[in-house]
Amino acid sequence: MDRSDVIILGGGLVGLALAAALDASGLSSIVVDPADPDTRLDAAFDGRTSAVSSSSLRMLETTGVADHFPVPGCPIRTIQVADGLEPGGLSFEPGDDEALGWMHENRHLRAALRARAEAGKTIWLLWKSTVADVDRSEHKVVVSLSDGRRLSAPLLVAADGRRSPMREQAGIRMARWKYDHQAIVSVLRHERPHGNVAYEIFYPSGPFALLPMTDDSDGHRSAIVWSVRDEDAAGMLSLDEADFAAEARRAMGGFLGDIALAAPRSTYPLGFHHAATITADRLALVGDSAHAIHPIAGQGLNLGFRDAAALAQVLVEGARLGLDLGDRQLLDRYQRWRALDALSVAVATDSLTRIYGIRGRTASAVRRFGMGLIDRIGPIKNRLTSEARGTSGDLPLLLRGLPI
Repeated sequence: MDRSDVIILGGGLVGLALAAALDASGLSSIVVDPADPDTRLDAAFDGRTSAVSSSSLRMLETTGVADHFPVPGCPIRTIQVADGLEPGGLSFEPGDDEALGWMHENRHLRAALRARAEAGKTIWLLWKSTVADVDRSEHKVVVSLSDGRRLSAPLLVAADGRRSPMREQAGIRMARWKYDHQAIVSVLRHERPHGNVAYEIFYPSGPFALLPMTDDSDGHRSAIVWSVRDEDAAGMLSLDEADFAAEARRAMGGFLGDIALAAPRSTYPLGFHHAATITADRLALVGDSAHAIHPIAGQGLNLGFRDAAALAQVLVEGARLGLDLGDRQLLDRYQRWRALDALSVAVATDSLTRIYGIRGRTASAVRRFGMGLIDRIGPIKNRLTSEARGTSGDLPLLLRGLPI
């Protein structure tokens, strides 16, 4: 039987970030994932991107992941929020040299995290492996794989996505609902430079996010996350590239000049879920297995990275005290640390989605008045800027750029 300090089910972005954080402090992990990562090695850009907050980037730098980025990310220096194309709105700019966040292609994040995991001294990657059985007993966890191998650890971490089989097996209850929207994601090429500005333009039909990407040899690029009603999604995807680009230009007011598609379009349904608890006997949930939110503020992946940073710190500090890593008091500490933050972000993004979905000129005028008021009140605006950077609340050491 193969043993480690932690078994991580799921080798996605959050699972590998956790493995890297544990490895940086000398704790061992076995990562189990059914995927074959080699199929992604030469994959063309699929248009999927992620906003990595400045605090999340500190963690990736501290744990050595950032050393493996194949392409530098694009810094977000300013966030502009608007109610449609009406005048007025909010502008968030940091008061120092650190960016609010960084835009990365998902394939580059995956490549960096995989390279860091393969370089790890205490990480064992079991790709193309499926779980046949999990036994969480009083003293340890035993995971049996379909090929007959057996793994043992004091703690099991479920990083196995929104439909987490491990969460379901543990009987953890979920609050969940669907929005009547789908997100269309892609990357646009545009005539004028983006100036490292991210735009969030709210329409009653759904928000339109425009996020700065690193320029390539063909010119300027920005990613889009466009929320459209379910009944409109198929029609938007059926448009040819020129017509879709024209619709996108209309939605953004044409301020970046001529528009063309720079990547394929894809779509996914929008929904919300939140676990009633993120721990059970010798089990901890991280990332999408614990919570999934509307992409309106680009915080979904960052919530997962915050889970990984907090759980790693709890486990490393527990190991230094000689505690069993599956001990209830360690899991309770992780639950307390992450529960309020994850819930508050989830509620805030859901509320924004609903508030900006109210139709009518009166509702729009009230929203614009509120944004103008916030723009003039320093403490509130500074708090919202901190939320965007992921620097509010009780930050784990890794998110401050400090080793555990």
